[in-house]
Amino acid sequence: MLISGSATSVSWIPSEAVTGMTKASFTTGVTHYDEPPSDRAGTLAQLDAAGAEDRFRFANRLSAWAEVSGGRIVDAGFSDDSRGVMGGTTLRFGPLSTRLAAIALPHQREQLIGSDTRVTFRQTYGGRPAMPFPRRVSYPPYVQVSGPLVWTTLELDLHADGRVVHRLAGASRFPRHWVYDASGVLDQKSGVADFAEWARTSFGEHSPWGGQDSPAFVSAVETALEREVADVIMRGGARPAIRTLTRGETLTRQGDPAAELYLVLDGVLSAAVDDQELGLLGPGSVLGERGLIEGRRTATLTAETAVRVAVAPSEAVEFDALHAISEGHRREDGLAAWDTGEVRG
Repeated sequence: MLISGSATSVSWIPSEAVTGMTKASFTTGVTHYDEPPSDRAGTLAQLDAAGAEDRFRFANRLSAWAEVSGGRIVDAGFSDDSRGVMGGTTLRFGPLSTRLAAIALPHQREQLIGSDTRVTFRQTYGGRPAMPFPRRVSYPPYVQVSGPLVWTTLELDLHADGRVVHRLAGASRFPRHWVYDASGVLDQKSGVADFAEWARTSFGEHSPWGGQDSPAFVSAVETALEREVADVIMRGGARPAIRTLTRGETLTRQGDPAAELYLVLDGVLSAAVDDQELGLLGPGSVLGERGLIEGRRTATLTAETAVRVAVAPSEAVEFDALHAISEGHRREDGLAAWDTGEVRG
């Protein structure tokens, strides 16, 4: 029996994710943030086309197979379509534009035999972004122009009983990384896109090519309705206020009056009811709708990492949409807390 599986990551730059001096090139239109990718990964040919059109920064497709006989894995390997796609960067100066090609680094692949009933495949792909990144360094010539490195490390477990399990095992701190299952459906997101930390550290030995990976903080995928509401919050009217929280800071406290709705732009928060932690919430999550319906916060939301949220007044989103999000959370999340409506602030 032949078992095969795959996982795909697509990495992109979300709105407002760039900080410091580099942000000016985005706000002035010299270069651009990316639109969120599709919730379907697409074929490799489609990924190649999207990369060529400057719609994401890079993609990593891990694909592998295993031959099973008598309940044991007797042979296994990477598939021919296990590879990456490196995008580029378009720079615009008035009516003129040019596209710079990013530099892909060699794939890093490893096949780990866990037992005769499970084999694990690991693949790292990434490289150096196309856009110049001038900064000071402490050695001659005291200026470095090439940018930090970006990457994702995917792992795929193939089991003799037919199970296929994938995960984002490591990733650069920037940009945002979305992960898709074997059928191409979006099912994981990196919870943190830390531009400043990435710009400061992701060089040389502080990368998989230097022997050091970075763990990925992964969060679940928001609902389709949350994406629609997120679009209303960010583009539907007045620009929302942006609030930042440090790790350990509280966004909402159970029992407090509720007057605002929140959209997580970056970072991860924990939700707790009566001091019992119920889960983690990451980028794209719309928070606080239950509190607006009931008038008071029904959960305490605490930053587990540095967090940025967009803040919208209660009137920014129609009541029916708030109610539908709340009901959707109850149906889809499978946690007892959702069933009582006691999560999401």
